[in-house]
Amino acid sequence: MSETAIQPQDDSSYLISGELNMQTVPSLLQQVEPILARSQGEVCFDLQAVSRSDSAGLALLVEWLQFARQQDRKLTFRNLPDQLRDIARISGLEDLLPLS
Repeated sequence: MSETAIQPQDDSSYLISGELNMQTVPSLLQQVEPILARSQGEVCFDLQAVSRSDSAGLALLVEWLQFARQQDRKLTFRNLPDQLRDIARISGLEDLLPLS
């Protein structure tokens, strides 16, 4: 399993790298909540460095969206990997994801 990380690119953009799966999702959820809680305005997560994902990764993105809404924050995703986009399409959730 590759190491999963969240790295700031600037004040409102973060690079997600590694795998999004059952093992990494709990840690990522905990790391992102404070980012969203202290952000001002829109936050963008760039997923270009995600090496693999499964349905737990999609569930994580949906959870982030729900948390962002609770905090009255806008959240977008950039460079969604094809594997994750396919899972979202099959699950009927592709239109729910705010992609930039």
